[in-house]
Amino acid sequence: MSDLVVDADGKQSPPPSPHDNEKGLTAAEIDALEAAALPEFDDPNLDKEAAIAGLLEDDSPYPEVRSAVANTDDPTIPVATLRAWTLGLFWAIIIPGLNQFFFFRYPAVTVTSIVAQLLTFPLGRAWARVLPNISLFGIHLNPGPFTIKEHVLITIMAGVGAGSAYATDIVAVQRFFYNQIFNFGYQWMIVMSTQLIGFSIGGIARRFLVQPPSMIWPYNLVTCALFNTLHAQQYAGVGSRGGYSREKFFYLAFACSATWYLVPGYLFTGLSFFGWACWIRPNNVVVNQLFGVNTGLAMGSITFDWSQITYIGSPLATPWWAEANIAVGFVFFFWFLTPVIHFTNTLYGKYLPISTSGSFDNTGAAYDVSKILNDQLEFDEEKYKAYSPLFLSTTFAISYGLSFASITATITHAFLFFRKQIWTQSRRAMHEQPDIHARLMSVYPQVPEWWYAIIFVTMFVFGIVAIEVWDTKFPVQFFILALVIAFVYIIPIGMIQAITNQQVGLNVITELIIGYALPGRPIAMMMFKTWGYITMAQALTFTSDFKLGHYMKIPPRQMFLSQVIATVLAGTVQLGVQSWMFTNVKNICNKELAENFWCPSTQVFGTASIIWGVIGPARQFSKGQVYYPLTFFFLIGFLCPFISWLCTLRWPNSWLRYLNFPVIFSGTGLIPPANSNNYAPWVIVGFVFQYVIRRRHFAWWTKYNYVLSAALDSGVAVSAVLIFFILQFPMDGNIGLHTIQSWWGNTVWLNTADAAGTPLIQLAVNATFGPATWS
Repeated sequence: MSDLVVDADGKQSPPPSPHDNEKGLTAAEIDALEAAALPEFDDPNLDKEAAIAGLLEDDSPYPEVRSAVANTDDPTIPVATLRAWTLGLFWAIIIPGLNQFFFFRYPAVTVTSIVAQLLTFPLGRAWARVLPNISLFGIHLNPGPFTIKEHVLITIMAGVGAGSAYATDIVAVQRFFYNQIFNFGYQWMIVMSTQLIGFSIGGIARRFLVQPPSMIWPYNLVTCALFNTLHAQQYAGVGSRGGYSREKFFYLAFACSATWYLVPGYLFTGLSFFGWACWIRPNNVVVNQLFGVNTGLAMGSITFDWSQITYIGSPLATPWWAEANIAVGFVFFFWFLTPVIHFTNTLYGKYLPISTSGSFDNTGAAYDVSKILNDQLEFDEEKYKAYSPLFLSTTFAISYGLSFASITATITHAFLFFRKQIWTQSRRAMHEQPDIHARLMSVYPQVPEWWYAIIFVTMFVFGIVAIEVWDTKFPVQFFILALVIAFVYIIPIGMIQAITNQQVGLNVITELIIGYALPGRPIAMMMFKTWGYITMAQALTFTSDFKLGHYMKIPPRQMFLSQVIATVLAGTVQLGVQSWMFTNVKNICNKELAENFWCPSTQVFGTASIIWGVIGPARQFSKGQVYYPLTFFFLIGFLCPFISWLCTLRWPNSWLRYLNFPVIFSGTGLIPPANSNNYAPWVIVGFVFQYVIRRRHFAWWTKYNYVLSAALDSGVAVSAVLIFFILQFPMDGNIGLHTIQSWWGNTVWLNTADAAGTPLIQLAVNATFGPATWS
């Protein structure tokens, strides 16, 4: 089923391959090496010959790492130069500022660090070629050729705060939903605290998630491949494979990707949303709910848009065994269970679209939260009883259940499969024998623990000040509880992400906890969710970047300083851009008046604050409520890992050892709005590259797989930005309105029952569905 082995301790190992063992090791040599230097090779599932061969050639035992990461280092290469800091801080201002500006627009355009990675390369070379080599106060203006380590540091500074800071939505929701406008000091402290406090936790996690060789962090391999391609690094993993150089292959694939995206991204958008069955029967509701790409399940649909395929991550970066687990979960829960629940009307699904992230009242209309609030914008129970309970589409309801299951499954799985490793790591710094990369990194001074302590204490004080000085109605003890939740989950979730490239989110469980504990306090709910969820997410971002620095041999102290400073700068810029937009963009965040700037994410975030913070989960998930059955997913998630654990004990070499229930439950977390249009092609592409090609054409896969992933991602990113600024942004998007935008290929997928969200049962005027009474 898969080409990666996962043992009882959660380690991955490569399969036997003629490319992995070229040493001709004898059994005696293997035994001698095991006894002498490889205590972690007690694992019976590890391919010992491949791993030992990798160590004999002084490289990683994992072929994924060998194919993308150089096994050499030169500590004298300049890293934190004036050039690196100048370009890094430049991108730490430009990219977060642009993304915050577009964050409030629909459709949004996100500029990723890949764009900075590509544009920095010619800028760095131009700096080295043009500027004079003079020294000011011991700082060299031009330290010489632009180095790969400078490039890595710049890219990390560009990406660490690129996305809109989660806490900026708290500020926006307070302003537009609750008429609370606190000053810039409050805004800055909660943004800094939520963004940076996770770094201190990430510092603790690095010995578990960065140093061990089995913590691969698959997506970092794509980035490493791109860096090494641009800078023409040579390393053992490539071997003597002929054909195009990696650099030439990258530019060809990049050009093809950027050119092709013009077709599904602008000229023929039907190729992006290729729900062909709905084009044939546009008014058949059953067909549209099963095969639709807007509010349907998109069964049998495909896409020709790489951005749709990579909506859940690159299929060329995720291990096949993890993709197979996600495919199992997707097929069972959304191709089998969802239609059963929906068409039997178990959760009143027949009155709603089958897949949408919106909420509905008992007339099938969008839920009007203003009808359950009093003049002080607080929950009014009498109005709630007179209006309607809240209903969700079937896939949305199932996704909540899977979120519940993933939380308990992660804890059980971590205990059963990782307990030995976690316990060992708690007693000593490393459990596994250091690989070549850990040994090369050992020459650099590590970040002192007190650096992390200073970050934690400072950001903790910021959080206390923000919630106590201003009227947030958020008790300090719940602030501490949110941090405890993030701290407890960082290791098990981090291990799963480091191995599978999939992260289990804590947003739903934090909403559930605070919704029960403090009902009727929406601001407190948003803060608890942000500190509980984003603390962990930022810690894993920090850890992932540290692993990238580990692979690329960036001194840890320079990594730490660049991340912290870039994050502070990015968050400050984002708050400034947001404040300017709230003041100068007319009717912003008003969907009826603001045209493009109607703040879709803020609307969802604000609605969630009312659903979980005002109404509260007790009125939705407690016994007797519509969605009470979903709480049994907690028990399902807790029990299921025992199945895979017992299977590995009984049949250690069978395909059952690949079952990973946290991945099965959490891998489909983007549904809705994602559907088969994203997942099915993702699994197919992953099977082709991560299973078929990797097994049958290993040398090609080793040389080109991660380069191809980086090229396709980069091509789409650059093409999307060019399309937006050249063809969509000018003239308010009216370029080619009557020629390109209105032709059949760009409208056929919009003129269907699927696009309209038509339910199976359409109610008469003033008719309702659901329970007769609710409280």
